[in-house]
Amino acid sequence: MALADEITFDEALSEEMAAAADQALMTAETRFAGEQIVARSLGAHVDEARIARFGFWVPELQDARVPSGDIFLEVLRPTEPLDLTRSHQDVTFERIYIPVIRTEVHCFVAVRGMRAGTRDAIGDFYALCWRDAEDGWHRILDPLAISLPFGAMAPAELYDVDAMLGARGDTEYWQALAGETPHKFGPVTNILQIHVPTATGGGTLASLTRQFERLAARIEADLPLEPSDMLFAGYEGVQLLPVEPTTVYETGPDFWEESDGNDTSVTVSLLRPNTTNWGYDNVIAGMATVNPVLLETGRPDELVDLAAVLHNFPGGPKRLVFDVVYGHSDNQGLRVLSGHFFAGPNMYGQNLDYQNPAVRAILLEMQRRKVNFGADGVRVDGAQDFKYWDATAQVLRHDDEYLQSMADIVQDVAGTSYRPWIIFEDGRPWPEEDWELSSTYRSVIESQRDDDVFQWGPLTFAHNTPFLYTFWLGKYWRIRECLNVGSNWISGCSNHDTLRRGTQVSPKLNVNTRLGNTRMEILDKAYDNPAAHTLTYVALPGVPMDFLNAMARASWGFVRNQDDKYGVKVVAEEAISLRWQVDEYSYSIPGNFTRLKALGYETREDLSRFLTFLPALVEVTDYDLEDIARLLNTTEPKLAGPQYTVDSLKEIARAWMDDMHEYCNITHSLGGLDPVQCNFTHDLRRFRAARPWLRDNYGQKDHFSYLEPLVGRTIFTSLRHGPDGEQVYSVIHMEGKETGDLDPLRLGVPGTEGFGWELALASPGIGKDYISGPLILKDSMALVFTRKD
Repeated sequence: MALADEITFDEALSEEMAAAADQALMTAETRFAGEQIVARSLGAHVDEARIARFGFWVPELQDARVPSGDIFLEVLRPTEPLDLTRSHQDVTFERIYIPVIRTEVHCFVAVRGMRAGTRDAIGDFYALCWRDAEDGWHRILDPLAISLPFGAMAPAELYDVDAMLGARGDTEYWQALAGETPHKFGPVTNILQIHVPTATGGGTLASLTRQFERLAARIEADLPLEPSDMLFAGYEGVQLLPVEPTTVYETGPDFWEESDGNDTSVTVSLLRPNTTNWGYDNVIAGMATVNPVLLETGRPDELVDLAAVLHNFPGGPKRLVFDVVYGHSDNQGLRVLSGHFFAGPNMYGQNLDYQNPAVRAILLEMQRRKVNFGADGVRVDGAQDFKYWDATAQVLRHDDEYLQSMADIVQDVAGTSYRPWIIFEDGRPWPEEDWELSSTYRSVIESQRDDDVFQWGPLTFAHNTPFLYTFWLGKYWRIRECLNVGSNWISGCSNHDTLRRGTQVSPKLNVNTRLGNTRMEILDKAYDNPAAHTLTYVALPGVPMDFLNAMARASWGFVRNQDDKYGVKVVAEEAISLRWQVDEYSYSIPGNFTRLKALGYETREDLSRFLTFLPALVEVTDYDLEDIARLLNTTEPKLAGPQYTVDSLKEIARAWMDDMHEYCNITHSLGGLDPVQCNFTHDLRRFRAARPWLRDNYGQKDHFSYLEPLVGRTIFTSLRHGPDGEQVYSVIHMEGKETGDLDPLRLGVPGTEGFGWELALASPGIGKDYISGPLILKDSMALVFTRKD
């Protein structure tokens, strides 16, 4: 049957939808309140009668004076089955245009006969289309789509969201939380931060789900945990780096490329999305759904499956935290969204116009729909970037009201209403020059109504370098802040940003060589450090967070292969990471850096020499690619690699990004994990979980200090008192020379006098037979004692 014979326009229902939107905008107390009501009807929905309803916010059509008779819903149905697991396929789609009902800046349409996608079936694709005076056609894509198999720059798939969410495997978990008022999630004990593409060999949400299924099965069967299991064990919270659609290749190929089209059909060359990205280069469109690159099956159900496995975990649920990026859009957002979404350029791309009531409502609706996949918490990236221009005062102001609105959203999963736990990353006044000194990391905490709102703390924010001498003593003033006001901070030094910044530091600085014999060992131990972990999990308040790549001692960096214009510049900025993360042996492994080797960089030394020249030339030529290529070709002796041209430089940049992305996958480091270190960090997590009161700020009887005189080392001491009378005492050698014989229980720390202390934890390097008494402490060693008062 032809598509035109199956699909019909329901004019009466479309009129009803438009009238409801008009009524909301006319009668709501404020324009924003009205737009919030309308935003619920935007995007695509399948109702109980299997009628597809669509709503679009289209102020650009009003700007262009496009008449209603030239606006349509475009419906596309493949004439043969699609396989979303194929790399490439050429598919013919039937096409039909459905009229819409327009009301000012909104368009609505109800359609009968459309096929909605499910886990097992591909649905019809759609977009809004309009025709210009020359009979040229233009698309407006759905920014609120729930399924984008070919990315945010392509038509969306109509998806049966109710069927997806109704089949979730954690319904009992949610129903147990139901009450007369929305359930409010509080903080977890600790967090494992995960970048999905580098967390497993498969690099997808489905493969990550299988990883947790395997771990759950082993725990349920009481089987011993291997070091690779321990990386994922002992965490109450799992925070995914952003899983929304990101940018696409600047110069193509597009994942959806059309040819041979007419009013009734179109042939499309379809590519399975395969970009690599660390997650933060979003285009705002598609924020309500999942990046198709992360979907093994191409179905957004994979995210629901992960939530279910975590919530049903044996021994107690693991909570899922989404990382959302609404503080900016990459410039590619201009390709897919109306200019009304944006308030002008910034260092990342584009600011968003939070003061536009419709934009404000749509962004919050995107967040609501995304979290309804089943997240217990939300981490808001770059909250200091949520700003607006106050024309009266002629200043930029932080939009704290919008941040409060993010925290106020009520979610609904499996019939249970709830409000997630909210975490903000906010380093204001960053990016001002004195931000490291003047930021309190409490701006949002102090402005929000809820007392369980969290922020990233000062030891978690980007520019931390624990592999440089005097780092810990230099940060002591921040540590003192943690003791007094850190209960609502995320703590810990290893995350996606700190590890990336660490690899950009010059190795010529005062590096703590006691951490390892090579730069790779030094960097690995700095971010997976027994002493730092003990400080975070035992001594400091707040909620500890670990980054999976750091805990696995795997590599990490700024991985993004979409750039064309600035790709070479980005590689120049990342070039120094070669010195920190890649040694001759790692480079020589046949499966590593295959693209760069194919371009002529057969050894690490070949690549290192090129990457030594590149950053200098980027700077001296002011990033003139033609000049850079010319100068590279004149070096003596001749550089390895291809003949240098603008095109070959871009090819090298792409090869670097793709090779580094593969190199950062933690599967490469699993065989080298130290069982003793993995056991220790796992024991620390269990120790913290058994003592939730350690999250609280220090009380009057608690003590924290460092041993004096320093004599070439920084040793912290901490004494904490639990509500049940337990004392927890730790001695932590953060950096520097080893001690002579030192008795940790005879250091004169107030409150440690007397007997009854028992050793609870000893870091690697301390003998298993040690119980108490004098010992020699070396860099990165730590001891934890407990006793009942």
